[in-house]
Amino acid sequence: MDKTYAPKDIEARLYERWEAAGSFAPKGAGTPYSIVIPPPNVTGTLHMGHAFQDTIMDALTRFHRMLGDETLWQPGTDHAGIATQMVVERQLNAKGQTRHDVGREAFVARVWEWKESSGGMIARQMRRLGASVDWTRDRFTMDPGLSAAVTETFVRLFDEGLIYRGTRLVNWDPVLHTALSDLEVLSQEETGSLWHLRYPLADGTGSLVVATTRPETMLGDTAVAVHPEDERYRHLVGRSIRLPLADRDIPIVADSYVDPAFGTGCVKITPAHDFNDYELGLRHDLPLINIFDENAALNAAVPERYRGLDRLEARRRIVAELETLKLVVKVEPHQLMVPRGDRSNAIVEPWLTDQWYVRVAPLAKPAIEAVENGSIRFVPANWDRTYFEWMRNIKDWCISRQLWWGHRIPAWYGADGSIYVGRSEAEVRARHRLGTAPLRQDEDVLDTWFSSALWPYSTLGWPEKTAELERFYPTSVLVTGFDIIFFWVARMIMLGIKFMGEVPFREVYIHGLIRDGEGQKMSKSKGNVLDPLDLIDGIGLEALVAKRTSGLMQPRLAPGIETATRKQFPDGIAAYGTDALRFTFASLATLSRDIRFDVGRIEGYRNFCNKLWNAARFVLMSVEGQDLGPGELEHSLADRWIRSRTAAAFSACHAGFGAYRFDLASQALYEFTWYEFCDWYLELSKAVLNSETASAAERRATRRTLIETLEALLRALHPLMPFITEEIWQRVGPLAGKSGTTIMLERWPLAAEAERELPVEAEMRWVMDFILAVRTIRGEMDIAPSRRIDVLLGHAAATDHARVERTRHWLERLAGIGSLRALAPGEAEPESAVSLLGELRILVPMAGLIDVAAESARLEKRISKLNQDLGRTAAKLGNDKFVANAPAAVVEQERARLQEFNAELKELAQQLERVRRLGGTP
Repeated sequence: MDKTYAPKDIEARLYERWEAAGSFAPKGAGTPYSIVIPPPNVTGTLHMGHAFQDTIMDALTRFHRMLGDETLWQPGTDHAGIATQMVVERQLNAKGQTRHDVGREAFVARVWEWKESSGGMIARQMRRLGASVDWTRDRFTMDPGLSAAVTETFVRLFDEGLIYRGTRLVNWDPVLHTALSDLEVLSQEETGSLWHLRYPLADGTGSLVVATTRPETMLGDTAVAVHPEDERYRHLVGRSIRLPLADRDIPIVADSYVDPAFGTGCVKITPAHDFNDYELGLRHDLPLINIFDENAALNAAVPERYRGLDRLEARRRIVAELETLKLVVKVEPHQLMVPRGDRSNAIVEPWLTDQWYVRVAPLAKPAIEAVENGSIRFVPANWDRTYFEWMRNIKDWCISRQLWWGHRIPAWYGADGSIYVGRSEAEVRARHRLGTAPLRQDEDVLDTWFSSALWPYSTLGWPEKTAELERFYPTSVLVTGFDIIFFWVARMIMLGIKFMGEVPFREVYIHGLIRDGEGQKMSKSKGNVLDPLDLIDGIGLEALVAKRTSGLMQPRLAPGIETATRKQFPDGIAAYGTDALRFTFASLATLSRDIRFDVGRIEGYRNFCNKLWNAARFVLMSVEGQDLGPGELEHSLADRWIRSRTAAAFSACHAGFGAYRFDLASQALYEFTWYEFCDWYLELSKAVLNSETASAAERRATRRTLIETLEALLRALHPLMPFITEEIWQRVGPLAGKSGTTIMLERWPLAAEAERELPVEAEMRWVMDFILAVRTIRGEMDIAPSRRIDVLLGHAAATDHARVERTRHWLERLAGIGSLRALAPGEAEPESAVSLLGELRILVPMAGLIDVAAESARLEKRISKLNQDLGRTAAKLGNDKFVANAPAAVVEQERARLQEFNAELKELAQQLERVRRLGGTP
């Protein structure tokens, strides 16, 4: 093996070998285990959330493949209607054209061309992560098969009265000219104003003051609402307001939606331009007056002088006219949430328009029952409450979008406006006996989430009855984030039950959101985004700065982002390799809602990769060309101990996978690898392999234990760290008697491969504690590791004597002991450093071991320096301004430092006292 681990040299080579060999395809006749990938946008690139999620899914897939299950991880991408259309529209805009200039058919053809040439980026990046999806089954939501499934679903739902066309309020993007789902709307806090406007009573006997953040919508007001228990206004309910500027009378209504404490307690109601007002309007049977056109400019429903004005210009003029009429009482600064389209950044307008809807209530009932009766289990379990809350208050689903890229709605209109739905125009004509009558297909396309909702079964061939559908549906688990429980998870459950008669998955593992090391959400505007490929391959400082500061919506943020980046990564980001990143993700996969990603952690796991690599080199150098059997084996205590601890570690890891506690699974393997196998067993094995007195059977047993333990460990680690384990296993596997071509198709090492021996573990624990006690004394007294020391035993019981004799060769070698004996009965203890192991006193006589004067001076100097550091830290924490204004994490860090300083000072004082006693100084 190479002296150092270089992930870049092995990762691409190994992945190409796996894919070419068809290693990712379902194999055998084991229990079916399947996962569908949440389809990333075809325009997308791998971000930290994708990388985390893909790591979890791949770990599960590899784990179950190695358990012998017939495993399918279904890949694919989403056509991403708005995002993809915008990419191609920008290309046209750069040439001075719009999509309307080239026409629908030519535009859609251009989108397909872009998809074929540039749409595979995320699939290439998934390969870099080691994702073992079955690429031969890669699907795209606009594939012919999936498109047929979408059409079939629409037609069947329409025929059952579960799809209809209606006029309702939607999120309208006035730049892209389409309805948006709630997930495509980003609400952010912005500074605005709260206008207090005087609305006169229609009979001239007084007025009400309403508070609003959108005075331009007053022209569409159809009521003023007050709380029914608000004593200030109860007597006015049922009377009318004369709406300023519009010269219409509107009623005063009572509704518990109104917050009496907000503003004046009177709210203007505009049902056609506010979702809450829309619901209130339905309750009170209020008219809906749409005052905006598709560009969010005022339309013919308003007085002529405002028609054609942009909504913000209309606001300015309306406020100015109200001020002239003395109807503006006051204007206050106000922080409000402003909804913006995630693609256009335009302010989204609640707009009344004709759209297609799914009647959801009949579909929701069985979907609720599926979770209630345990057919589907959420992990963590608390997410079912979120699911129930939404499903029990569900609204009909708007599924139409005013785009050209997507699944065109299979509906046609006759000359008289009649609507016909079918799988094709030919079917519509035949079904309704329309002959050659003119028909016009609906211009809209379906919401991307509509096709995604069919994903678990459409990717397996539905509506055809395929072998894959029979074998792998329902899928085993869905791995996804909490932000799309409503938009995707619930809809898959509803439609899966509807069309398959069975839930689409048995479990839903909801993972947290990846945040930066400070707990902040990663975003371009914060300048804290990490690219997973930069963590794998590394990136220089200047390239990183350019990446973080380019393409900002707010260029003014660039200098601050550059400064912060240079401070955090003065040398850029090192190349850590895929396995270190994957293991980091696994270690963070708790059941928490938020996941903090600290780059320092991945550095630690790169060191773990190096530790494993070096351990493998040692094992191979110890066994290659040596006697591994067959022949008599005489296992040492250490051999039996490491095999027992192997069983414990693998059992804990298996349990972690089963509970979706990847943090516990990775922790079990990390601690076993680093602390037990590398730090202890490798050192213990040297005492046998290098011993002149060990028998051939003992050495043979230790070599076999070394290679077999390492080989099993590689199999256990493989689901989390596929590349390094495969590379090492190719050398180790044959020596351990394995004949397979790849580690991923070997069996995962169940605990049954080795048995627990608790008495052996107890004895070895005693050995390790003894060695650690002597090493602690060395560290405290600053005795060089190379210097052999004498050790005396006080209060030694018969069991201690027996253990010392059985394990003396390990104690002396690993603790650096020159001589080891028990004190004779009545023999006084010399001045010694002492450590306790139960009742046993482990003594290291100090006479002649250290230079008392030099050691005293060293300790005094260290104590002086620590006292200075402690004083500075205590002064900081004694400063009320620092405690009040510094970030909480910084204050907590200083408090921890204070505790560390005090603990170290106490320890050093005890050491100094012992040294002085040795020199005869009190």
